[in-house]
Amino acid sequence: MSGTIHEGTIHGVGLGPGAADLLSVRADRLVRGTRHIAYFRKAGRPGQARRIAEGMLREDAVEIAMEYPVTTEIPLTDPRYNQCLSAFYAQCTQRLIDLSRAGHDIVVLCEGDPFFYGSFMHLHSRLTGVVPVAVVPGITGMAGAWHATAMPITWGDDVLTVAMATLPEGELTRRIRDTDALVVMKIGRNIAKLRRAVAAAGREDEAWLVEYAAMPGQRVTPLAEAKEVTPYFSILLIHGQGRRP
Repeated sequence: MSGTIHEGTIHGVGLGPGAADLLSVRADRLVRGTRHIAYFRKAGRPGQARRIAEGMLREDAVEIAMEYPVTTEIPLTDPRYNQCLSAFYAQCTQRLIDLSRAGHDIVVLCEGDPFFYGSFMHLHSRLTGVVPVAVVPGITGMAGAWHATAMPITWGDDVLTVAMATLPEGELTRRIRDTDALVVMKIGRNIAKLRRAVAAAGREDEAWLVEYAAMPGQRVTPLAEAKEVTPYFSILLIHGQGRRP
């Protein structure tokens, strides 16, 4: 039918761990060519995803900043936390749906990979089946971190565990003890607990702390020597030492 408006596609675009030249060709094309650009950020901050894309957007780009209503102000165990974020993601989803139905393509900038502990996942599950949605993979932050150490993270049959420092201390200790190679994310205010768990697992001498991987200010330090720790952009690594020729 003449005059029909076709729905635009919402693209979740992985930007990699922090450096603009670690984007894929597809991601680069979409970020530079799409007019409507959405991204998450904490209120009052520019947002890490937006920082990575600095200098890449069209002159007429329409920026859509989606500001988290809560980050660490309410404990994860408080029912209000999920209620608050659920309402926030629903609101963001509707905003993107409205743009799509008006015929606009939208790029949602995503740190690392959109399907790896990213906020975009919460939009994707709400958008799927409603309007066109697509995902562009990105290099994960943890990959940027282990490359920063200049050592392989796994060899041969090594088992790699990815854990969150938000886990209970006993569970964290068990997982550190029972794996060959390890990545721990979401360190933030949990650094003291994480240090205790690593020590209790008997692996303190194997642990490395990588801060700002693939970003300005990148720093790689043995955990035992790390003093002040970046609250957000920090990842703990233990390298596997498995089978090799």
